[in-house]
Amino acid sequence: MSDIAAILREIVGDGGVLSSREDCAAYDNDLTKSPGGAVACVVRPRSTAEVSAVLAACSTIDNVAVIPRGGGTGLAGGATPPLGRVNVVLSLERMRAVRAIDPVGNVMTVEAGCSLHDAQAAAVAEGRLLGLDHGGASSQIGGNLATNAGGNNVLRYGMARDQVLGLEVVLADGQVLTQLSPLRKNNAGYDLKQVFLGSEGTLGIITAAALRLRPAPRKRVTACVGLTSLDAVLTLFARAQAELGESISAFEVMSRAALDLCFAHSGQRAPFDTVTSWTVLLEADSASEHFDLSGAVDTLVAEAMEAGLVADGTIAASEAQRQALWALREGIPSAMIETPGSLKSDTAVPIPAIAAFDAAARHAVAAVVPDCVPAPFGHVGDGNIHFNVLPPPGMPGDTFSRQWPALARAIEDVALSFGGTVSAEHGIGLVKRDALSRMRSATELAVMRSLKQALDPRGLLNPGKIL
Repeated sequence: MSDIAAILREIVGDGGVLSSREDCAAYDNDLTKSPGGAVACVVRPRSTAEVSAVLAACSTIDNVAVIPRGGGTGLAGGATPPLGRVNVVLSLERMRAVRAIDPVGNVMTVEAGCSLHDAQAAAVAEGRLLGLDHGGASSQIGGNLATNAGGNNVLRYGMARDQVLGLEVVLADGQVLTQLSPLRKNNAGYDLKQVFLGSEGTLGIITAAALRLRPAPRKRVTACVGLTSLDAVLTLFARAQAELGESISAFEVMSRAALDLCFAHSGQRAPFDTVTSWTVLLEADSASEHFDLSGAVDTLVAEAMEAGLVADGTIAASEAQRQALWALREGIPSAMIETPGSLKSDTAVPIPAIAAFDAAARHAVAAVVPDCVPAPFGHVGDGNIHFNVLPPPGMPGDTFSRQWPALARAIEDVALSFGGTVSAEHGIGLVKRDALSRMRSATELAVMRSLKQALDPRGLLNPGKIL
């Protein structure tokens, strides 16, 4: 263990390597806290050249595994070190520069350790918008791209991969693949960046990315409304699409149980008096001053109330009110993490099947643990409903957690029966590896293994993840 640390110190300097048990403990997992192997050391390069030298060195040493790490906010065990290997955690936290922003070409080039928050702020400072947005603002760009993160704005702007124009990647043997061109059109051979997006650090280490920007919105309207059923939610979504078109940037849904949990943990108050089974947070924006966005949203909500779809609601009259509404939605994952025993999921189904999926999943989990409390929430616009489940009232979290495998399998069965997935935006990692064979064909898995063998024949990079 000391030998590998000494070798890496020669590359990145003394301050770039952590090897004490106390220091390494902060890097040995992500939010899943999945059990894994010991960390021999943590290496923190400052440049792509140093990443290249680190991987070149590690690739010559038997039994070494390199586990790339971003902000540690992952939810699939992707940063968990494997058992039986000499584990080197590669943290890109010191590679956080915004290398360049071109507001005319609408592109920014950032290093992988740059936080999502800092990348967004840099874009805003130039009057531009980075389409990637979710509650994990402290997550790093590299981790977002390695997991193909989703978030609140997928409906409008797409997944993380849809924001990428180019990548800089270090391969397992230390070679650097540089494809940071800002070109929108380039059919010169294979689009290699797609291989690494969503690969969870198993095929190469993303060190920088050229990201697509858009003009910053000049208008933004946020509405929060209560509805009595998911069927009503889907009807409202169809109406919103028809009336607001592509100006819709978010259409989030929250169950009453999920909101109540948020209220209990945060002390926040409900945005309106009527208690409803479901709450929708709708946001629309426009870069044009000429479109009457406020009027369009007002009309949508008013007509939905007249039709009996919406029971109550409010429209933010200020940025402070908008932030308060979003705090409700963003507070749910934190409340889930703080609730002992809560089971998190990352399911997605075709949008028309959302209501039927919810009903079937509720029945399935009740058959495993009667009186458990489903607390789903998520993104209606892309079918990603996090069907989370809380322990029955009075049941200790550790008792409930013993039922996680059976509950997760029940939810998985239901999601797949609707043609869905259990890995919509969080990745496969370690936690969902066994489910992959139920979601991908034998041919697809064989191609994935061929890619892994071609790019990482020694199994150096993040072994045991995905495959």
